[in-house]
Amino acid sequence: MTIRLSAFRWVPSFAQGHVRDLRVRWALEEAGLPYEAALIGPADQASDSYRAWQPFGQVPAFRDGEVELFESGAIVLYLSRQSETLAPADEAGRARVATWILAALNSIEPQVGQLALTDIFHKGEAWTVERRPQIVAMVEKRLQQLEAWLGDKTYLEGRFTAGDLLMASVLRDVPDDILARFPRLEAYRARCIARPAFQRALEAQMKPFRENAPAA
Repeated sequence: MTIRLSAFRWVPSFAQGHVRDLRVRWALEEAGLPYEAALIGPADQASDSYRAWQPFGQVPAFRDGEVELFESGAIVLYLSRQSETLAPADEAGRARVATWILAALNSIEPQVGQLALTDIFHKGEAWTVERRPQIVAMVEKRLQQLEAWLGDKTYLEGRFTAGDLLMASVLRDVPDDILARFPRLEAYRARCIARPAFQRALEAQMKPFRENAPAA
């Protein structure tokens, strides 16, 4: 059965290239696994049929004939066991990949997400004047710790894995002026997203946004 992945038909410009189906598209491209995108809109999100696939009405949702999953991290973790491009074949190596997937989503992304929420959805509000520096400090602490681990390595575990895929995806949401303070992480992010599989995944997400853009 062809892999099916839900994705939005269109989103506002600030979200384009950052919707989380991109992470799964990237993993599929790295693994060489063909898929079809099931494009959805607001009405689909609220439908009973889609909520049976994705309980929260979000994207992505995934099915391959054997399993149905939602949440990008869970899907990428599942795919990491389908391809040695995404994780080593040995159990110890797979466990390390799982650790970095969870670290990206649990140790780094919550702080980065708070900053994005402040800068995009609450920009200019009075309370952000005091709160934003505190959030930036938390983000920088995590980035400092991550950069210390990375050191001179090309990737987190020495070779590219699904852990790097998720970590680089999260780092894409760090403002450039903040990431520039961590040159090794800045180079690491650039190295990851320069991969041809990422570029193919990004274009696959952006294409329907162009095709379904509202009339001006």
